[in-house]
Amino acid sequence: MSKLTHIDAAGNARMVDVSEKSDTERVAVAAGSVVMAPETLALITGAGIKKGDVLSVAQLAGIMGAKKTPDLIPLCHPLPLTSVTVELAADAGRNAVDITATCRTTGKTGVEMEALTAVSVAALTVYDMCKAADKAMRLTEIRLTHKSGGKSGTYDAE
Repeated sequence: MSKLTHIDAAGNARMVDVSEKSDTERVAVAAGSVVMAPETLALITGAGIKKGDVLSVAQLAGIMGAKKTPDLIPLCHPLPLTSVTVELAADAGRNAVDITATCRTTGKTGVEMEALTAVSVAALTVYDMCKAADKAMRLTEIRLTHKSGGKSGTYDAE
């Protein structure tokens, strides 16, 4: 395993110096789910949540979350995002809302944290909008599924 890049030799936190890195196209995809009671999913898909259209609001929240990542995650570089997409889909077979976020930039460091933040914020928004109906919802399997660009190359989850 490689050494931690956000810790200096004395054990202090530091923002990684990326000034010598080349600008490359960077893409990251993250995914996650919100698992809930069947009745809650029916409320979402049937427009029965009083707070509004859960999937549309969560989609917008995820995009906003990606843009706010350096404000939320210490030592995360602010990046000029060139694209953020967040997709939410109801899966009646699993009683879940599945979330996928894709972030892109051309720069010196990757957009993995932005994609993961987008999924997390979208999932939290689903929970917030539906908590009156179902406090037992679970945010699950939030993970990086793909990244490309930069020195470390491409990663695809199994």
